[in-house]
Amino acid sequence: MAKVSLRGSLQFMRGNMLVLTATGVLGMFARSMAFPYNSLFILALGGSPERIGLVNSLAPLAGLIAFPLAGYISDHAGRVKLIALAGLFSGLVRLIYVLAPSWEWLALSTLLLGFGVLQFPPSSAIIADSLAPEDRGRGVATMNVLCGVPAILAPYLAGALLERMDIEAGMRVLYGVLTVAYIVGAGINAKFLRETTKTAPTGLHWRELPSILTEAYRGIPETLRGLPRSLRGQAAVLMLGLLSNAIAGPFWVVYAVEHIGLSAGQWGLILLIETALRNAASLPCGYIVDKRSRAFCMRVGQVLSLIGIPLFVLATGFWSVLATRALIALANGIFLPASSALMADLVPRETRGRVMAALGRGTVMLGVSSGGTGGPGVGFLATIPLMIASFSAGYLYNLGPQIPWAFALAATVVSLAISLRYVRDPKRVHV
Repeated sequence: MAKVSLRGSLQFMRGNMLVLTATGVLGMFARSMAFPYNSLFILALGGSPERIGLVNSLAPLAGLIAFPLAGYISDHAGRVKLIALAGLFSGLVRLIYVLAPSWEWLALSTLLLGFGVLQFPPSSAIIADSLAPEDRGRGVATMNVLCGVPAILAPYLAGALLERMDIEAGMRVLYGVLTVAYIVGAGINAKFLRETTKTAPTGLHWRELPSILTEAYRGIPETLRGLPRSLRGQAAVLMLGLLSNAIAGPFWVVYAVEHIGLSAGQWGLILLIETALRNAASLPCGYIVDKRSRAFCMRVGQVLSLIGIPLFVLATGFWSVLATRALIALANGIFLPASSALMADLVPRETRGRVMAALGRGTVMLGVSSGGTGGPGVGFLATIPLMIASFSAGYLYNLGPQIPWAFALAATVVSLAISLRYVRDPKRVHV
């Protein structure tokens, strides 16, 4: 049965889905090495918990400009070139991490990297366009698994490297690998991706950007008014998840090392097992999402995270931390394909770029432990709340190391209540 499921899943891996999966493998492997330890890098360069929060708070700022532009350009002028250029830019900016003499340089690089989000609305729209409605849960799950399997060993390998080289030197190596991965991925996307928008791409010039930005923001109220009630409920669920990650995400590794007593290598081993478990769960969960209610599957993931996240602060050693992260892995295994598929079902093809620029791809990692928050799950409507939450995170951690997880617990309870009240599968599914 497992062989049949795997063979059936691979039918989605062609054309644009195959290209984005290939570049996703590169990016996820490199990110899975560097991101879980980024907070330790900030501390090693003279930072503090408050500085960790400050650095992470800068990441969403550029999204106020980049996301509306990306959404507008995606729906009017094509997606492929934007994806490739944004990927190349992100790779080059990562060089600042490799050479940074102090934590302030990491803050500068994080601010500049905010413009890299230009690639997320168009890539999200291409994925939604490339999958039939009845296959979206399996398609997204298959893509997540194929991207995630090579990355299973990444956190463990990175942890072992950091124990061997020390945090500062090791992190420079890891960000060097990430730089190369982004640049190579940008080249692959530019060469092999194909447009899916029905609008014929037109040339754009720099002088047009102010008017495009004005028009993009002017169209936001109309776009948001047209969103169905279920999508507005899903947006609230995603927002609360992002805020939870902004508050707690940067401090999972710090708390594990400083308060539970784990080493960087042990934390990497836990993340290895978590990633393997999430990938193992994703394919069967993707099939369940396509056969059952997307909204119901989202709620199953929320309930599992509601159990796993607060148990972390009660953990006393390796095995109890592993049990906590295993629950979160299962939660993400079902929540991610369900939420992403629901977003694609609810949003028409012709407005996907703009809506996903505002709301993100339609999903969020529950209980993310890689430090901060960002990626394709973030839209520009989350920018200001995320900045405030990220800036506050370090102060909350210093006030009480358990407070970030208390906030995450409260936010998850509220998001589950919103999901139960508002989030429903659509009667009419958009292709």
